[in-house]
Amino acid sequence: MLAAAQRLRRSTDFAAAVRGGRRAGRGAVVVHLTVPVTADPTTSTSPKPARDTGAEQASVPARAGFVVSKAVGNAVVRNKVRRRLRALVRERLAALPTGSTLVVRALPAAAEASYPRLAADLDAAVAVARSPRERRSR
Repeated sequence: MLAAAQRLRRSTDFAAAVRGGRRAGRGAVVVHLTVPVTADPTTSTSPKPARDTGAEQASVPARAGFVVSKAVGNAVVRNKVRRRLRALVRERLAALPTGSTLVVRALPAAAEASYPRLAADLDAAVAVARSPRERRSR
């Protein structure tokens, strides 16, 4: 189980992560990752020291939420998939930047996916979501 401070529970938090985050899908999961923008202390015009903003952000842990729809399967299958994803995310949440929000959406393929395959899909999706966006020239 994730700690209470690490769980997303409000629909507004889920909606903000889905709307404002980077989306990446791999295999059986789709992740939406929102990483807070850290302020550069050299460009700050406020008279407050830069260490105050860092201390405030350090106190906010990375949070995660899960979406497993009825398309995945019946209640038994959905809960099994949710438990597996929760265990996988618990191991990886500390590696995310503080203040990050991660929403993991299970696709119907997650019902038949093995634990190692879910882990590989989750790792690949998070890696893509964390990578900087490439600019495409048209």
